[in-house]
Amino acid sequence: MGIMVSSMARQMSNTWPVVRGMGIPSLRLASQDRPMLWGRFLATLILFLPLSVPKLQAQTVPLPQLQSADLFMADLFHRSRSTGMVVVVVRDHETWMQSYGQTYPGSHQKPNADSLIRLCSLTKIMTTDVLVKLVADGRLSLSDPLQKFAPHNVTVPVRTVNGQTGRPITLRDLATHTAGFPREIAYPAGDSGHFTFPDYNFRWQWLPGYRLRFLPGTAAHYSNIGFDLLADALAVAAGKAYPQLFADRIAKPLGLRDTTLSPTPGQCARLLIGVRNEGRCTDTTAAAGSGGMYSTANDMTRWLKYLLGLPGVPVHQDPAATATYIPASELRWTQGIGRAGVPNGIGLGWVHLNQPDDPTMIIEKTGGGAGYTTYIALNPARHTGIFFAATQNLHAGPAVFRGSNDLLIYLAGLTPAPGDSMDLAGEENHSDVEVRDATLHQHNKNAPRPRLTRQITHTSVAVAVQ
Repeated sequence: MGIMVSSMARQMSNTWPVVRGMGIPSLRLASQDRPMLWGRFLATLILFLPLSVPKLQAQTVPLPQLQSADLFMADLFHRSRSTGMVVVVVRDHETWMQSYGQTYPGSHQKPNADSLIRLCSLTKIMTTDVLVKLVADGRLSLSDPLQKFAPHNVTVPVRTVNGQTGRPITLRDLATHTAGFPREIAYPAGDSGHFTFPDYNFRWQWLPGYRLRFLPGTAAHYSNIGFDLLADALAVAAGKAYPQLFADRIAKPLGLRDTTLSPTPGQCARLLIGVRNEGRCTDTTAAAGSGGMYSTANDMTRWLKYLLGLPGVPVHQDPAATATYIPASELRWTQGIGRAGVPNGIGLGWVHLNQPDDPTMIIEKTGGGAGYTTYIALNPARHTGIFFAATQNLHAGPAVFRGSNDLLIYLAGLTPAPGDSMDLAGEENHSDVEVRDATLHQHNKNAPRPRLTRQITHTSVAVAVQ
């Protein structure tokens, strides 16, 4: 499997040019109409810049105020018909945080920085952060087979539905959705709550009888069950339960007070709820690797700074966690991956949009389910990141994700060029707990199995040779 490493160096970021932004003419409006019309105008401007700006040599321009995101996000919230939403943007030393709507229908209280939210599939990028830490510790390798960490009486499948037999499934396959697993295998019963099933015993009993969708490493199909198996493997490698492993390696060092799989009654009292209460606030350890994590805007501010290497947090992420990826062109097809844009690369839980040497390159992760839509996106070139969580599983998810990408690039002082991945049609927005498949992106049906292997530079993590 070809593993690429992005070479985006921080010291280069100040030399990357920027396309000049478009000036906004002054308008005479009645005072009560100005906020809504300005919001619509700014939203339209950001969304349609990629269609109206030619691909020019970029030039330096003053960075927009982070507060300029307010009108755009307010308009996005209005159009989404969500009950409540929280947004965080970070850029170098700056942070902007805002909330919209209500904590639950009829509360007449705005969400705040400590409102509890479900991260849904943003949980996956925390799982791969633990993975990279254990690789750096020498406790495991990305090329380790899942079989190494399976219960003693469980055989991990190697045969596909077509009768083909390939190499064993590795931890790298699990982290990049390339193991050949389905999206889901079962759903919670009754009112037991989202992200509470399938549990450890159920998934390991299911596993031996499954036949893979494709040979590992040859295609990508979004899989929640793969990430729960990955979390199980990490727990075995570390010799402790996964919730304790997460607390020891991420939550405590970073000071994430409310990021947890087991919320207390006090934390649950702060949970944002939409029009449809999608289930009780409860322990979600069963989906520890795929979607069970709770958090807050305050904690996600620290998480964004951690990911981008910004000041204000005691530790920063190993660059390997976001820089390692498989070029999508080396896979036969990808499915369920491109909700925010057509992927250029499949990372360790992350999706890469645009070429790695393009300053508009974005690393992102979408989430949804349990009445939430969530999103996080990074522009490493300008040390800028955005996070949002909204109650209601937005049917307009892909448009919201792509609009957030455009806003991110605008706030980074860059202008998206026509034809970038983020401007192409994303896949239909499906909940993390739905089984239907999203649009199939075919890349190279006859692509040979890639054999490119790279060493991750300036980090203790090495990509193991396949």
